[in-house]
Amino acid sequence: MTADVVNLRGARKERERRKKRSAADANAAKFGRTPEQRKLAEARADLEKNRLDAHQMGKPDRDAQDLS
Repeated sequence: MTADVVNLRGARKERERRKKRSAADANAAKFGRTPEQRKLAEARADLEKNRLDAHQMGKPDRDAQDLS
């Protein structure tokens, strides 16, 4: 039985390539959208923001904060 010889430099480079490739795939999924998809996502985000703002309770008065 003999063990396979592994070139550590090559293994390190291959590991770095896989890491960069996974980061590139993540960026492609995050930023690689069509203009229609971006508009739809923006419209949904605006709708959610407006929906959340509509349920917000009144803000405290500034005078009440300055008394402390």
